[in-house]
Amino acid sequence: MATAVLTPEQLDGQASRLHDTQAWQQIVRGWEHTVPEPAPRPAEPTYARPADPPTAGQSDWRSLLSVPVDRLVDDALRTLPVAPPHERPLPGRLGAVLPDRVHLWRRVGQGDLRPSTHLGYARQILAEWGWQNTPYRLRNARGARCVCGALISAHRLGYGSLDTVDRAGAWLITELRAQGWPGLIGPWNRHPGRTAADALALVDATIRRASLAGQ
Repeated sequence: MATAVLTPEQLDGQASRLHDTQAWQQIVRGWEHTVPEPAPRPAEPTYARPADPPTAGQSDWRSLLSVPVDRLVDDALRTLPVAPPHERPLPGRLGAVLPDRVHLWRRVGQGDLRPSTHLGYARQILAEWGWQNTPYRLRNARGARCVCGALISAHRLGYGSLDTVDRAGAWLITELRAQGWPGLIGPWNRHPGRTAADALALVDATIRRASLAGQ
């Protein structure tokens, strides 16, 4: 399995081009508005009627059921919450500095993710492995990542496809535009005075924006 050759600089450019498309602007327009709930239907008038006496061999509680018991059981089982998927922890500090090809096995059998979920794993990488602001470097000697590098590393660890990485980057640029930053992610990441707390706050805000948009 070949390692993706995507670099932080390439991701920055691809995400910017995706953000500028008309299709993407249609996606992000009105992201903060939820779908309006349908208006309640007017209640139909009900008329009291005397209750029929229970027949022989029929209990009162069974006469209250409007659907078969089997269907009630099936409906109840379907409403139970689905067990969350098993999440593998990130490799430790040694794993942060090892070549990405060492972690390729983690992609085996992994499905795609929503951009907001992918961003969550990128945030975990920044929090556990560290943040760095070397221009367009995937990592530094300690294994810390820039924001774009965290997105790429999340993909290489098995979390999301390359298309998901692009969309996550486009959501980051969407959030930066909302905050008044006109450039790309990389220049924001290495801007003088930028801190790891700033990077985590940006990713958190982007996760919220993408989640509210259903992505």
